Amino acid sequence: MKALVLKGPNAPFEMRQVPDPVAGPGEAVAHVLACGSGLTIQHVKAGRLPVQFPRIIGHEITAEIVEVGVGVSSLAVGDAVTAYAYLNCGHCRWCLSMLEPLCENTGGGTGMVGMSCDGGYAEYIKLPAHVFIKLPEGLDYKAHPAEIGVVTDALATPYKVLRRAQVKAGETVAVFGAGGGVGIHQLMLAKWARAKVIAVDVAADKFDACRKAGADEVVDASTCDAAEALLDLTGGRGVDVAIDYVSVTSTLEAAAKALGRRGRLVTLGGAGKSFQVSAFDMLYKEQALLGSRYVTRVEVLETFDLVARGEIWPLVSDIRPWTEAEAVHARVERGEVIGRAALLIG
Repeated sequence: MKALVLKGPNAPFEMRQVPDPVAGPGEAVAHVLACGSGLTIQHVKAGRLPVQFPRIIGHEITAEIVEVGVGVSSLAVGDAVTAYAYLNCGHCRWCLSMLEPLCENTGGGTGMVGMSCDGGYAEYIKLPAHVFIKLPEGLDYKAHPAEIGVVTDALATPYKVLRRAQVKAGETVAVFGAGGGVGIHQLMLAKWARAKVIAVDVAADKFDACRKAGADEVVDASTCDAAEALLDLTGGRGVDVAIDYVSVTSTLEAAAKALGRRGRLVTLGGAGKSFQVSAFDMLYKEQALLGSRYVTRVEVLETFDLVARGEIWPLVSDIRPWTEAEAVHARVERGEVIGRAALLIG
């Protein structure tokens, strides 16, 4: 098969002929139609996340099963599938509790498709059968393979955050990093949940897109104190929920300061820096600090149901053949993509 192979960090993609994968016991092989080109896999390409090279990256796939191994009964040849991004054992207490990101046998979910094993930038992909997720009826995945592929991350992640933060209709939600690939979808999902939505970012050129995605207000954190701006916009009450997709010290502390009574701060950005909060405010205002790691399989399926019903739809603004992968990743690296980018494979 043909595949885009990375020989090392900061290396260009190489289109190579590599052996076709063969399904072993408990495994399945799928033919890849499209794969999302998100910031996480760009971190791999740029050497910011450690993997063993050479590597075929990519996890946000739309695909069709072409082979199943011995013992596999959950999939059949011809099934339309995507992939659950985190490798997981499927049988520890966390997996059996449908909390797969906390799997205790795969490093707590740190192993990812396209990082710990080869991923979707190839004509075929082999995975443990339970890592594939069958697409629900009603999705025209052949007409929209790029959009369907990114649902597992771009839409499912913010859907999970709504549940983690228990967002209620009428509450005020501030999204830090709102112009990013997942942040802009968080605006969509918060609006879908009937919240008042405030976008916080430093990229003013993305504010029009943020408003189109559902933001009622925008805050340019490069020109003002974000916490003070959020307090002003809420009449001094503070926001009910602050969601931080940046998670550097400055954004986390601003988000915490902007919380109102019973406010909830959710951190899930890649930076994961330490920060200081007021224990007095947490106590006096009964505030909560929450972490959110990816999503469960159930949340992926629930998100797909929303897509199938036409309630939400991902924003994929750059769709190209995989021969243009280098150009797409350059745009992702420069932060030029609105929403998500994806490659059509083959």
